[in-house]
Amino acid sequence: MDKKDIKSMTLSELERDITEMGQPKFRAMQIFRQLFSKLKTSFFDMSDISKSLATELDLRYRITAPKIVSKLVSKIDGTEKYLLLLDDGNIIETVLMRYEHGNSVCVSTQVGCKMGCAFCASTKNGFVRGLEPGEILSQIETVTREHILEKDFRVSNIVLMGIGEPLDNYDNVIRFLNLVNDKNGLCIGYRHISLSTCGLVPQIKRLATEELPITLSISLHAPNDEIRDTIMPINHKYKMAELLDACREYQKICQRRISFEYALISGVNDKKEHAEELARRLRGIMCHVNLIPVNSIREKNFKKSSKNDIILFTNVLNNSKINATVRRKLGSDINAACGQLRNDHMKKD
Repeated sequence: MDKKDIKSMTLSELERDITEMGQPKFRAMQIFRQLFSKLKTSFFDMSDISKSLATELDLRYRITAPKIVSKLVSKIDGTEKYLLLLDDGNIIETVLMRYEHGNSVCVSTQVGCKMGCAFCASTKNGFVRGLEPGEILSQIETVTREHILEKDFRVSNIVLMGIGEPLDNYDNVIRFLNLVNDKNGLCIGYRHISLSTCGLVPQIKRLATEELPITLSISLHAPNDEIRDTIMPINHKYKMAELLDACREYQKICQRRISFEYALISGVNDKKEHAEELARRLRGIMCHVNLIPVNSIREKNFKKSSKNDIILFTNVLNNSKINATVRRKLGSDINAACGQLRNDHMKKD
């Protein structure tokens, strides 16, 4: 890990390094395209650079290329879940979700998580470190490489909703967003990227100043502080009023609809009165509420809401002029809960 991660570098940074090495500037573009268009994982496999340059590059840089430890494919909907081994021996998860409108990849941004949300398996084994921009990028490349023989396969959408809290790894995530949008790289548009946060208020305000046209998703999961305090420790630091004020500020600057994620937990936050209270709290915010029947986690006793409660909750929001839909559950037969596959692997180890 002492070598510089070349995938975390911008084209201009690579051009600077290349010219300092005495090479012509255009070599940087050749290398950049080999990394992101040809998906090369070794400098010696790059056909348009010399062996001597490949040797010099190999001494200076590393090409992040996670190894697939395991891959689960849903027999129900084709969702693919990857357990990936990083260069330092840490394990993360990545998910490919297939939709009619294109292929979405859900990426991890950290190894483990500090946030401690009660309904999430990602936090169970604690926090190790944030991922580098190149390590986040490489998750998309790994999935793409797995489908290299599939005609016209392309990742068109990215969701930063895997293991970790993206805004707790702020600088690396912003650099990743800029790199993945680069027209000479993977060229995935900002409007096709969704970033989910549990509610780090200062970072949400900072993100607004970046003015990136991504979709901001807030993991809300409760209509009030009393409930949110019990399932999301971050609420002890940033109460709902402060969080929603930050959302209004973000929206005023970015002029983008905000998505609120709401995991429906039976007997906890899924009753009619909860929906009515949530509608009142969100009034005036241009938003969409993504209702998620909670995933079962073996270590927790949470259960997903009944079909009738889900329908009633949805109807209350929609009748209150709050747009709400129930998320289609993907990969239910392959450890769908984020972090579960990693937890199982660590138990075996």
